[in-house]
Amino acid sequence: MTIKQELLDILACPKCKGPVRPATDNKGLVCERCCLLYEIRDDIPIMLIDEARHLDRQTIAEQ
Repeated sequence: MTIKQELLDILACPKCKGPVRPATDNKGLVCERCCLLYEIRDDIPIMLIDEARHLDRQTIAEQ
């Protein structure tokens, strides 16, 4: 599933309020500043800090 640009324009990381971008596999949204991946389940981005997956800098570069 691809997130529409209109939705990306209004979504922000709930932790830092910074921008998010789609992961390369389109299974989540990445906040590079916080090193978090917010998963997309049933076509819905789960924008909860407690549900986010922590990523290391190398993984972010690959995402």
